[in-house]
Amino acid sequence: MRDEYDFWLLDLDGTVVDVEVSYIHEIGSEVGDRLGVSFTAHEAEQLWYGFGGTRETVFDEHDLDPETFWDTFHAVEDPDKRAAATHIYSDAATLVTDIDTPVGLVTHCQEFLTEPILEALDIADWFDTVVCCDEEIGWKPDPRPLELAMNDLGVAGNGHAGAMVGDDPRDVGAAHNAGLDAIHVERHDRDRLGGRVDAARQVPLLTDLVDA
Repeated sequence: MRDEYDFWLLDLDGTVVDVEVSYIHEIGSEVGDRLGVSFTAHEAEQLWYGFGGTRETVFDEHDLDPETFWDTFHAVEDPDKRAAATHIYSDAATLVTDIDTPVGLVTHCQEFLTEPILEALDIADWFDTVVCCDEEIGWKPDPRPLELAMNDLGVAGNGHAGAMVGDDPRDVGAAHNAGLDAIHVERHDRDRLGGRVDAARQVPLLTDLVDA
């Protein structure tokens, strides 16, 4: 199936790599201390993943301003510690290294974290372009980050068939909005995601795409 597409776009966190749960809890605790609130381990995970509006629910329960939260969150995160707590999914490694067409990375992970993670894991050369979402570029499911990646790959607006692969419903929404096939890798159960994800293909492992 990998040969069906002229290019591929992939999400980073939860798709190609993931972070240890203990790190999520540690960051949640430190952010909470700085904000003067106490997050449970479950709330720390809700803040990290944000599926189905759960992040906004935690903000409301603690009367937190989202901008203040994110400023604090990014001040707490250390690129070296984040990279050390991050591992590569073996099925993602199999897929990406098997693709012969251009591959782009489109991630909500900020640039000051993304670059050290890719370098530490020695996977920077897997990707022909890397787009880190921000307020100017936009956030998935906005299609603009994907369109920027497609422009960088030279495949925008000229009939090339492409796919966006991600673990998050926002990745799927961005694919739909950008006119790409959405491939959802099922890293989380449906209860955490808030229901079924409407993707063109759903796979338990990315190696299923290679085998197909």
